[in-house]
Amino acid sequence: MGIELKIQPLRYVLAVWEEGSFHGAARQLHRSQPALSMAIRDLEERLGQPLFEKSLKGQLTPFGEYCLPRFRELIRQHDRLARDLQHVAHGQQGRVTLATVPSVASRLMPGFLAAFIAEYPDININLHDENAEFVCRMVANGEVDLGISSVWAQDEHLSYTHLFEDNIGVVLHRDHRLANRDSLQWHELEKERFIANGTSRLLKNTAAASLVDNNDFYISNMISLLAMLEAGSGITTLPRLAFPVDNRKLCFVPLSEPKLVRQIGIIKPANRSLSPSAQALERVILKRLTGVTGWPA
Repeated sequence: MGIELKIQPLRYVLAVWEEGSFHGAARQLHRSQPALSMAIRDLEERLGQPLFEKSLKGQLTPFGEYCLPRFRELIRQHDRLARDLQHVAHGQQGRVTLATVPSVASRLMPGFLAAFIAEYPDININLHDENAEFVCRMVANGEVDLGISSVWAQDEHLSYTHLFEDNIGVVLHRDHRLANRDSLQWHELEKERFIANGTSRLLKNTAAASLVDNNDFYISNMISLLAMLEAGSGITTLPRLAFPVDNRKLCFVPLSEPKLVRQIGIIKPANRSLSPSAQALERVILKRLTGVTGWPA
């Protein structure tokens, strides 16, 4: 049967050796000498050997000399483990995996994560950018801790907390006849060549649904979509956050009728607790991104 060792008596042994006496150790530890002596005596009984010479109370026995470096290492490991566990429990240390839609990843995450890492330098972040459906799937399957995305359909396995709204607009070439308009209504686009994309489903069940139903192309890849638009091959709709503001060939014109928005929020498991580090990330997301407007360029 193994010996049960408590950490505190091991600290007493080190203190007696360092101070050279039981009296000095008791004074340094702010403990009474009888209490300290009793704790060390109990430890010796558990080990079956004396640690200090009886005639010279501060001098180690050969067995005590063997134990001393091992006690010191055990205390060091204990303190390191206790410190790490405390940091993890308080959300100060750990690893978090986050999935977001690409527009959030490219436009909001650089500044947000820089600020988060400055506040929590010992939390490691893994960031994935995926389409909205895949973000939800990754959260539901436990592949990531948190998601920032839209939810296209209700899912009992997911919990959604709203952050902000992202206005939908028409994206077209700067040379297009409608490019200088302040806003556009859907019926003005009926005769245009419409290129549908993954976010075009936001037009479903609205007055503008026919644009999607009668689309000329469907392109899911953003790079390919922008190339088609730059070539003047058609127009599309995108959330403002997804529009590449540094693109000199394209422009974004708000869609005023119907006025549509993309809802963006935090997605997390409905029936599974978050780790402390994921809880810390969630708190900062809610603090910094709730109601955010004025996207960075």
